[in-house]
Amino acid sequence: MMAVNRQVTRHSYRVCTGLYRPLSCSSSVSMVQKVLVRPPQDVPGAEGQAAFFRAGIGGFFQERPMLKNPFLEDALLQGYLRRHLPSEAVYSDLRVFGERLVREVDGWGRECEVTPPRLVTYDPWGCRVDRIVTSPAWQRMKDLSAQEGLVAIGYERSYGEWSRVYQMCKLYLYSPSSGLYTCPLAMTDGAAKVIQSLGVSWPVADAFSRLTSRDPEHFWTSGQWMTERRGGSDVVRDEQGMVQGIEVQRLKDKLGTRQMPTAELLLDSLPAHRLSEEGRGVACIANMLTVTRIHNSVSAVAGMRRVLQLARDYATRRSTFGKLLRDHPLHMQTLARMEVETRGAFLLVMEVCRLIGREETGHASQLETHLLRLLTPVAKLYTGKQAVAVISEGLESFGGQGYIEDTGLPAMLRDAQVLSIWEGTTNVLSLDVLRCVSRSSGLVLQAYFTHTQSLLAAASLPSLSVAVRSVDSALSGLREFLQAAALTPPGFMELAARDLAYSLARIYMGALLIDHASWEGASHSDAYAALRWCEQDLCPVVSKAAIGCYNMKTPPLDAALVYEESTRD
Repeated sequence: MMAVNRQVTRHSYRVCTGLYRPLSCSSSVSMVQKVLVRPPQDVPGAEGQAAFFRAGIGGFFQERPMLKNPFLEDALLQGYLRRHLPSEAVYSDLRVFGERLVREVDGWGRECEVTPPRLVTYDPWGCRVDRIVTSPAWQRMKDLSAQEGLVAIGYERSYGEWSRVYQMCKLYLYSPSSGLYTCPLAMTDGAAKVIQSLGVSWPVADAFSRLTSRDPEHFWTSGQWMTERRGGSDVVRDEQGMVQGIEVQRLKDKLGTRQMPTAELLLDSLPAHRLSEEGRGVACIANMLTVTRIHNSVSAVAGMRRVLQLARDYATRRSTFGKLLRDHPLHMQTLARMEVETRGAFLLVMEVCRLIGREETGHASQLETHLLRLLTPVAKLYTGKQAVAVISEGLESFGGQGYIEDTGLPAMLRDAQVLSIWEGTTNVLSLDVLRCVSRSSGLVLQAYFTHTQSLLAAASLPSLSVAVRSVDSALSGLREFLQAAALTPPGFMELAARDLAYSLARIYMGALLIDHASWEGASHSDAYAALRWCEQDLCPVVSKAAIGCYNMKTPPLDAALVYEESTRD
């Protein structure tokens, strides 16, 4: 201890590891006591001087959210399977797979994020090689995808018309931990679907076998691109591993999906086989678009579910204002709203999976075929937007940690942004819905109204009556809107296209939530979710039309607003 005499006007202080407190105010001469701590061994103090010392950081460290078995944590998924696919083998497989995701696969996904792919254009001797180097975890993802049958399940059809539901449920669990490997799997599934629809024969029989294989050594993944500057894909190589007729121009630097290589390619004398009739290429890949859009929707709802699982675990570990987050009603209200959005999205996506499964096995009625055509773009566009909103809200539930890169949380939001872009932006898909209606002469809408009404008619629980009335009222409003819209100028429906697609989604999701809450094995939470969903504006196209949003005078006003120029000199 060292004593120092010093003139002070009023107080004297004891200095102790940087903290000061008054000792006495009775004398104009005071003593300052300084308690020295032993300096770090690698920071020696100068002789005769006080050594540098640091304040302690304290003993509190916030617990991080823990990922638990995503299958066992998902009550809605389990309830859905008990109702529609009550197979012990499926349940057991998904439970074991969920454990594997926690134990090893989620770590691989993080490795893919922090070790992104890179392009090696030349070897050390100057030869052009165009090799895309990925992390070892990316290769492990490929092996796992084959072993777990993440594409194969949909083509083995061991569960008949429910095989697609089984496959997509497994992908739903896998997607948030996959390091974006679900993207090449979506393209692989799409390629297999095209080959199957055209007939599995030479020269693509071997390719189909590889695309749908469970053998990691035999399994191939597929890329997809259009032969134009705008396209992009992974490379294709010969048996020696050298590129044939493909030059990799660059890897794209993207906002998200950094785990996955996306390349600009130049195709020159690339060996290829024409599968469709000349001029029928786009028509022949329509099945591929259906499959890849379903994959996109599955990834969207999977991201929503994962951020919710982490957020609710965190709410049991983080204390603010003297109590856990889970004990704050406002916080629980926010998570509950996210939960309702996620449940609606899940049931919509599973309905599309059910419909494609019935179509592929020859069980689909004409009504179900029309419904699949309409709901595929609707589900893709709506869930893509939902995912960005819900995951953004989810990051906020972690406070500042949700913005810290090495928590892994920000990557979830970056990766979600691609979901509303890939395989058609929201506006493109909204116009696709209009084309779907027009080309079917309105039959897809008839199927939609008929099926939605049948779901409502089967709901008999008194506790759901308010929700049933809300959906029924919105359905009637939508019908009246469409009847009136038939008399409007052509541009009217184009302006209304996005809100129409949202209305189709919200009404149908409400009906699905009511239907799921009505089965005998449903929980009280299922009914509550249906009621909460139906509190919102289920038919925004009617609300917006009522205030003149689709008036044909608005397009030039919109353009003038967007491009208004300053009048200042």
